[in-house]
Amino acid sequence: MSQDNDGYGARKGQSDIDRLLEDCRTMSPSSIERIARTWVAAVAPGWAENVTDHHETSSLQHTIWHDAERAALRVLETTNRARAWDELRNRVLDLTEHHDSLLAWRAEHGEVGHRAEDALLGAALALSARPELDRREQETLLAPMASALPWLLAE
Repeated sequence: MSQDNDGYGARKGQSDIDRLLEDCRTMSPSSIERIARTWVAAVAPGWAENVTDHHETSSLQHTIWHDAERAALRVLETTNRARAWDELRNRVLDLTEHHDSLLAWRAEHGEVGHRAEDALLGAALALSARPELDRREQETLLAPMASALPWLLAE
């Protein structure tokens, strides 16, 4: 990823994962809420409404998300990067839910925070499994987080 005209973007030598974590440190509670809403719309429509009309669509989309997660984990296991993923996952959880988590994430603690955290973990997983992870599966895992960080889906 490169910098745009305003200077926003990855610094020289900065990995996409480091940029993702850095961007998450400066997110507002409203950005976290937007990510959570996008995750729900993409992965579990009907969850917030608690209705059964969306069950088939919800089930299919939830399956697509979990299939993409499994594919990414399989990539990491077959390329001997599972340990690095475990370490990254812990870094993400330190930002979002541990006792010294970031203020914005604490402000959105509960269901909203957990949904946004799911989106963040999915994005981190997709970035970790690059370039071996199929593009469609990458997009599935990156899309909810890209609602606040569009660079994740930029070519």
